[in-house]
Amino acid sequence: MPISYLSNQELAKDVHTALCAAEKGPVVIIRDGTAPTHVLLSFQDYQELLTRPRNIAASLAMPEVEDVDFDVTRVDIQLRKADFT
Repeated sequence: MPISYLSNQELAKDVHTALCAAEKGPVVIIRDGTAPTHVLLSFQDYQELLTRPRNIAASLAMPEVEDVDFDVTRVDIQLRKADFT
């Protein structure tokens, strides 16, 4: 299910709809105008966030993907002296 968006006013008028959306989808983003201000998610999703590993290697790991062909072109970056004149 896609991310849901609600305005502050919509949230104030109908909290039940926001809670149902948080249960069904990944998150509900609350906006003030066009700027996001808050995120509403289920307690279960919150607990999963807390128990996830917090290191870059674990975050970037993709154990479900095997044998990915990834061709990298070497980039030669040259340093030069700064000209402060």
